[in-house]
Amino acid sequence: MTKRTASRELATSSAVDWHGAQAPSLAEIEAIADAAYRRLPAHFRKLTGDVVIRVVDFPTDDMLDDLGIESPFDLLGLYSGVDLARKSVMDAGAAPDMVLLYRRPMLDYWAEHEDTLGEIVTHVLVHEIGHHFGLSDADMAAIEAEGAA
Repeated sequence: MTKRTASRELATSSAVDWHGAQAPSLAEIEAIADAAYRRLPAHFRKLTGDVVIRVVDFPTDDMLDDLGIESPFDLLGLYSGVDLARKSVMDAGAAPDMVLLYRRPMLDYWAEHEDTLGEIVTHVLVHEIGHHFGLSDADMAAIEAEGAA
């Protein structure tokens, strides 16, 4: 069997219709993130208060410049907000805490690795929140494992 014959057989025998397949939309990634967030332990979600999860295609050029990142594909997500230690009742007009997830970099990462898209979205979500609140990598791994169960 030649490579060409093998790939043709694989394409026709596959259960997925790849001819109509498209990359997940912003709304689909947001739905994955919302579901992942709801599965996380309550004590972890409590850290964030009323965090907003927003999915956009790429970080802004200003954000990349501020972080010293050259390629927009090098940033999968970012927590934007004030940590609990610095929050005040005087912050009434402040923007809500937000986790920004970057769709295109996550899809690029997904294409290059064995993880499922859901695992990647969950990982980025947990790590953006966790790093913002000073959790260790071990703490975040435990939270991810709890949320996956």
